[in-house]
Amino acid sequence: EAQFVESGGGLVQAGDSLRLSCVASGFTFGDYGIAWFRQAPGKQRELVSYINNKDGETHYADFVKGRFTISSDNAKDTVYLQMNNLKPEDTALYSCTVGVVTSVDATWFDTWGPGTQVTVSS
Repeated sequence: EAQFVESGGGLVQAGDSLRLSCVASGFTFGDYGIAWFRQAPGKQRELVSYINNKDGETHYADFVKGRFTISSDNAKDTVYLQMNNLKPEDTALYSCTVGVVTSVDATWFDTWGPGTQVTVSS
């Protein structure tokens, strides 16, 4: 059973940076993609970024391009999300999950960790 432990969130000011970590277990880390999603109060969960651990391919939502960087340490079964120039609209609960990434799409399994809260004040 896939499990995730997210950490690194906090309360910061606009323009600050945070680095989130997602430690995964219960599956062969290098065979899958890992994604970060976020959910703000009253809004749907949305994809932020993902990395395909098979080949290192990365993807970013338009609203974080140029500000966030995703990376993976296969030896530690950990994915990181470096978030720079944070904005108040980045405030959300950030969670990671596992899925299958192909050349045409990515499919995410409905398995989530507890998440880590990011709050950005203006």
